[in-house]
Amino acid sequence: MKFTKVCERSDVPEGEALKVESGDTPVAIFNVDGELFATQDHCTHGDWSLSEGGYLDGDVVECSLHMGKFCVRTGKVKSPPPCEALKIFPIRIEGNDVLIDFEAGYLTP
Repeated sequence: MKFTKVCERSDVPEGEALKVESGDTPVAIFNVDGELFATQDHCTHGDWSLSEGGYLDGDVVECSLHMGKFCVRTGKVKSPPPCEALKIFPIRIEGNDVLIDFEAGYLTP
């Protein structure tokens, strides 16, 4: 696994999201009660940023384009219209540094 530093922990306030990118891979980092999760940034239903145009309620992000919902822990769809899960990315915290493995994104079975 190749982890890349993308931000500091303090850059993602609790209950908020931050968009980070590596090449053509935009990833959203979500802070749920102090725990960080990383998913693909774009909704699987429409080309819409979840970090910049979504609403985080607990561990569920709602896309503001068509109101679809996803669990940021698993990437699974919680409410249609999306029917395809989000890709999730391995995330690691080292001190205050947040690192993501952009090459190891996967779908939860």
